[in-house]
Amino acid sequence: MDNSTKQHLSLEPDGSRQFVLRHTADLDPLMDRIGDAHHVLLGEATHGTHEFYTWRTAISKRLITEKGFRFLAVEGDWPDCYRINRYIKGYADSDKQPADVLAGFDRWPTWMWANWEIAALVTWLKAHNTSLPANKRVGFYGLDVYSLWESLDSLMSYLSEHTDHDVLAYVKDAISCFQPYDANEHRYARAQHYQLDHSCQEAVIELLTAIRKRAPRYDHDPEASLNAEQNAVIAVNAERYYRHMLGFDVNTWNLRDRHMMDTLNRLLHFHGPDAKVIVWEHNTHIGDARYTDMVRTGDINVGQLVREEKGEADTVLVGFGTYQGRVIAGDNWGAPMAEKDIPQAKEGSIEALMHRQSAEDRLLILGHPDHEHPFSGYLPHRAIGVVYEPVYEKRGNYVPTVLNRRYDCFVFIDETRALHPLHRQPDGAKIPETYPFTY
Repeated sequence: MDNSTKQHLSLEPDGSRQFVLRHTADLDPLMDRIGDAHHVLLGEATHGTHEFYTWRTAISKRLITEKGFRFLAVEGDWPDCYRINRYIKGYADSDKQPADVLAGFDRWPTWMWANWEIAALVTWLKAHNTSLPANKRVGFYGLDVYSLWESLDSLMSYLSEHTDHDVLAYVKDAISCFQPYDANEHRYARAQHYQLDHSCQEAVIELLTAIRKRAPRYDHDPEASLNAEQNAVIAVNAERYYRHMLGFDVNTWNLRDRHMMDTLNRLLHFHGPDAKVIVWEHNTHIGDARYTDMVRTGDINVGQLVREEKGEADTVLVGFGTYQGRVIAGDNWGAPMAEKDIPQAKEGSIEALMHRQSAEDRLLILGHPDHEHPFSGYLPHRAIGVVYEPVYEKRGNYVPTVLNRRYDCFVFIDETRALHPLHRQPDGAKIPETYPFTY
């Protein structure tokens, strides 16, 4: 009898199975469920939980080594993640340590990617890529839309270095348009909302058009055209996002998730028709929005779009949850990071029901969604963001969810620990242990 069979806990009427989760070998049922799928989306119930990062790392390593997945796409800014991509592929900063590269994540919340758990992943990815040819190395990319100024600065630096004066003029025009706002997206948003200034929409659209016309000029580097175009696309979409951020006429949540889906499609096209991708994002982005209360307000998300565009048979959505523990978060937007308690999940929630079943960490392989299941109705499902106040947790921070429709699989960690941010010094001289289980 193999290890996973020994730890098999239950079989539900819909065919769902639960397995104790202690070692990477316990992920075998998940690897079987993923099969030949090309799109695996790994969630998290918070943006500051140690175990969510380490278990996603364990799953990603197996997908890369056993199933040939080609790149990770994460809920991070493109310019910062692209520096990681260049580093792990040996194209830049080879003399640096992973922590030095990750220190470039200086936009709040810094801890999401500048943490020791990601440093361990980056170390492994760089070592894994060392023996591979350039066109087979695993990549790391950011999907998010927020990096307006950083993307413009990246284009300015790159085009100045390569003396592309024609396109450089468009970058300078765009930067000049945004300059009065002092790299503060909220100032730009307020100016647009109260119609105090003309928008910079035309400037960034002209920039994107110019970049796309000149793309063949950047073919000395296999990823140069991709990087230049993506930074220009971010300028267009970020300007639109911030222009509408304070209004009610445009759904900025949908703008953001459609941007992330478009970026994912651009990356899949770049890597070829057989490319396989691992996505790391919060549950609110990777869990199918159609099976939450998001559908009432017309919100969509990446998980829904991937299922619709790529097909459910080629997509596996893996949600994550916790009953209690500790987390890194801020009291409000831009506040200093702090380690906070996660109280016991409220009664009747998915997490409370799972804890009542067993305090073991577990993997759920969810069954046929049309059949009876303990989680087949709408139940509260914990969701903690970068801003978190535990005292108000039971009045909010829960998303009504049909678990066995929102996800294909679910990882439950009964009690979690906080992430280890790079911008905090480790205790003593020792780097925090980031792999609490055997490889």
